[in-house]
This record gives sequence, structure tokens and C-alpha cells, in this order.
Amino acid sequence: MFSTSIRDKAGKVNHTLVARDQMIVTAESCTGGLIAGALTDVPGSSDAVFGGYITYDNRAKVEMVGVDEALISRWGAVSESAPRASRSGWSISPAPRRRARGRWKSASATRAARWCGR
Repeated sequence: MFSTSIRDKAGKVNHTLVARDQMIVTAESCTGGLIAGALTDVPGSSDAVFGGYITYDNRAKVEMVGVDEALISRWGAVSESAPRASRSGWSISPAPRRRARGRWKSASATRAARWCGR
């Protein structure tokens, strides 16, 4: 599904995460899950990818990944502020978070030109 170049880059990201004993969670808007798709298109990705959110509608951004409605109203859903808020707002159940304290990385994107990673 993805080009060799994209698969190679995704493989490097996954390899780095595994080497650091980390996993990633994505929150995507206009990319529609392509980041998570690229990461999971590589063999062994289950060791690096925990899951992802596709938050295309503004309600999904608010309800699923905790973006403040006021932020969207003021700056817009595709502003640089929205993916930053998505990146820090995602949530998973407390049990896995406790087991893997400090292991989580997050990536958020809206429009192809705006993304944030932590």
C-alpha cells in the first residue's frame, strides 16, 4: 500500500521505538490514519504501535483526544495548536498506562504540513 520510501521511514521509526522500549499512539485528522497505516505496514509493528485515533470531525477531536472546543473556535481545527493539544490529550485506560509508565510517545497530525511528535 505504501511506497518503499515510506515503509523504510516507518521501519526506522518503529525500530527506534522498540530500541527505546517505547510505543506510539497517533491522533490524526486530515491524514485519515495514514501515519498509523504506514507504521503498521511494517512487519513487527505491534511491538512499536499501541493504536491510534482518527479525529476528522471537531467533535471527535474534543471527545476522543481532549482538544479544547475554545481552542478550535479561536484558532481552527487545522491550526498548529490543535495537533499539539491532540498529542497531549489522548487517553488510554489507566491499567496499561501504569504498566508502561514513561513508555508512551504520541504523534498528532492535521493537514500533511502540520504535525507534532513527542
